[in-house]
Amino acid sequence: MTRITVRHAAVACAAAGALLVAASVKAQQQQPQALTVQQLAPDVYVATGGGGNSGIIVGTTGVVVIDAKTTPESGKSLLDEIAKLTTKPVTDVILTHSDGDHVNGLASFPAGVHVIAQEGCKKEMEAALAAGGRGAPPADHMPTKVITAPSERMTLDGVVLELHHWVPAHTSGDLVVYLPAQRIVFTGDIIAANRPDTLIHLEKHGSSAGWITTVQGLARLDADRFVPGHGDVQSKANVEERLASVSKKRDQIAALVKEGKSLDEIRSAVGDPAPAAGGRGGGFASFTEVVYRELTGGAGL
Repeated sequence: MTRITVRHAAVACAAAGALLVAASVKAQQQQPQALTVQQLAPDVYVATGGGGNSGIIVGTTGVVVIDAKTTPESGKSLLDEIAKLTTKPVTDVILTHSDGDHVNGLASFPAGVHVIAQEGCKKEMEAALAAGGRGAPPADHMPTKVITAPSERMTLDGVVLELHHWVPAHTSGDLVVYLPAQRIVFTGDIIAANRPDTLIHLEKHGSSAGWITTVQGLARLDADRFVPGHGDVQSKANVEERLASVSKKRDQIAALVKEGKSLDEIRSAVGDPAPAAGGRGGGFASFTEVVYRELTGGAGL
């Protein structure tokens, strides 16, 4: 074999190896993430993994789910975990907000399931569906019941719950789910315990001031466990500590804006890490940038 032929063979082998590695990575990415189910109370559970945290409430004859995971595959995994708990069918889904990692798993849910959402959430889902492309919610599982009041008490399959939307916070369509008998709250991404910073979607008309108002409402609920959109279950003390910290930071940012400081100067003053090269970390504006944009209209950016 000539030197050139050997070289060509080595290149071909390397290319083939790279393709095998890429195929393996892709296959791993396509595998649905394993879920972990934790019991919070009799007939109340939280399922973590595969997207945002999901609530599972076993009612008299059916199951109420809070948030539906990220993909059809992770939605199917959630249904499989529910089937291990009960033979009762999933009859209702409550959405805490419109982000894809909480709604797109609906594609695997049974036809005819009732989907409950705040009116802003439904509008955001409709906008995502109209835009099309990856991450659009399932067209045949859009909200069937829309919440318009700031608070609504209802009974679903024998389970008493309250739905609260004080003001836009994480998004325009946030919905807090409160189980008064169990003293458990599902917060959606209003609380994301795995993030040190508060996440506000300005493009979905979220609000930092609204976040504070909403978490003040959360803290007033007679509850001792708060299931966040991501991360571990929180205590009321955890929620109150986060509220105090975020309120203090927002006040500090507002004072610096009033002094005419630039966004970079404010970031440095409040101890934010430098933004990642080439864009925002994780694709989201930091809390500091959100407050700066709200108070300046984006001037100086």
